Amino acid sequence: MHRARRLVQLFVGLVLYGTACALLVRSELGTSPWDVLHQGVSRQTGVSMGTVSITVGALVLLLWIPLRERPGVGTVANVILVGLSLDAALRVIPEPAGLPARVALLAGGIVLLGAATGLYITARLGSGPRDGLMTGLHRVTGRSVRLVRTCIEVAVLAAGFLLGGTVGVGTAVFALTIGPVAQWFLRLFGRVFPSPSERMSDRISTRERQPGILRVRSHRTDRDHEPSCADAG
Repeated sequence: MHRARRLVQLFVGLVLYGTACALLVRSELGTSPWDVLHQGVSRQTGVSMGTVSITVGALVLLLWIPLRERPGVGTVANVILVGLSLDAALRVIPEPAGLPARVALLAGGIVLLGAATGLYITARLGSGPRDGLMTGLHRVTGRSVRLVRTCIEVAVLAAGFLLGGTVGVGTAVFALTIGPVAQWFLRLFGRVFPSPSERMSDRISTRERQPGILRVRSHRTDRDHEPSCADAG
């Protein structure tokens, strides 16, 4: 039952993630660096953004092989579901009429993407392909996660811009706000859907507070980690 709930949580989170990306694209004010790349490739080839997203995700996943990263079910689902839901949402979300509507789409997309990130990361079924690339390069090169992530996203953004992807004020707003928004939802869903070790720790803490029961100091023993924004993507 627990794994079934995690799978549902993962799938809902990824579908919402693709929908959030579509909102950002429809705003035409700018989107995330990776979606700027997807949009640029789509405009050059005529292939849908969702298909480009799936193709790029699969190619990035191939880079995990020399980096010796291990994908989970969430990794593969990320590659497929985000692209499919992105295309589906783009077909039904209308073009905005005027700047206020564009700003609303941008704001809604950022909030929804933060919520989607919190949902699928706290399912703990594997990181996204792009963040696996980041953590793999961090481990191999010894450079900081922040530096590796920044270099990847600057390179991706530049390539997308040169290919005709939309870079605008929304790109800067996204970069400045998505971290805090996603972290807030990570904490929220981390409390709503705690890991097995956290539930065990809570049970031990409850027993420790009861009189007449031997106090036991608990340690985290499983490999579940505290979710962070570095797991998204």
